[in-house]
Amino acid sequence: MITSPNNIKVIACESMARSVYFYSAQSQHKIDIELLQIGLHDQPNQLRSQIQKKIDQVDPEFYDYIVLVYGLCGRAIDGLVTNNTPLVIPRAHDCITLLLGSREAYSKQQNEHPGTYWYSQDYLERSNRYGQSMALGSGMITDQQELYDQYVKKYGQENADYLMETMNSWQKHYDRAVLVETEFGVTQEIREKVSQQSQIHGWRLETIPGDLTLIKRLLAGEWDEDYLIVPEHHKIKMLANEFIINSEPIDLN
Repeated sequence: MITSPNNIKVIACESMARSVYFYSAQSQHKIDIELLQIGLHDQPNQLRSQIQKKIDQVDPEFYDYIVLVYGLCGRAIDGLVTNNTPLVIPRAHDCITLLLGSREAYSKQQNEHPGTYWYSQDYLERSNRYGQSMALGSGMITDQQELYDQYVKKYGQENADYLMETMNSWQKHYDRAVLVETEFGVTQEIREKVSQQSQIHGWRLETIPGDLTLIKRLLAGEWDEDYLIVPEHHKIKMLANEFIINSEPIDLN
């Protein structure tokens, strides 16, 4: 936990935009924010590359810490290196953990309702900027008819039918859609979009309250065991346990 004001560079997914700006404004620290595009989640290697690029660009003479508002996110943060500035990141599976407030809340949901498709206000409204209808922690749901037409044109109808059936097989494992409603609320437009998606796929729809405690404490500098502090010349390493991530020194030779 840090008690004196520091200069902090925040690199965050735009799915957390409202909470990041809100709690940064309340923090005692001087915080500069940079948001990265939501769509990168579907390409973990590209997301890792983009985050690494942003980390490398941080001026160690000005910033005391780099804060990442990300979870493990398909192993996108696994292997990230910080050479000159300490790095702080939540021990979170993905952005769903950040919205639910704890690893315990995430695990409870996963154990009790494994076939859940997640939505939030920021995530859905911003994903639409890129012509996509996306959900938290999952791949895209694109315009099925448009995609099918493209496949027919490129591969023929029989092959198009096979490709669509294969691509959509993941939906058989889902039976529940959840809209996470944080303290910032949800617009009627977003509620209607989530309702439409759940009806299309035959999922039962639930709304559950979010808990932004992890993000609030992250930006306040209240870093306990829920956060990993990565020293200079260390890299992030994924763990196969409840701590999710750890750090290890890099070879400087």
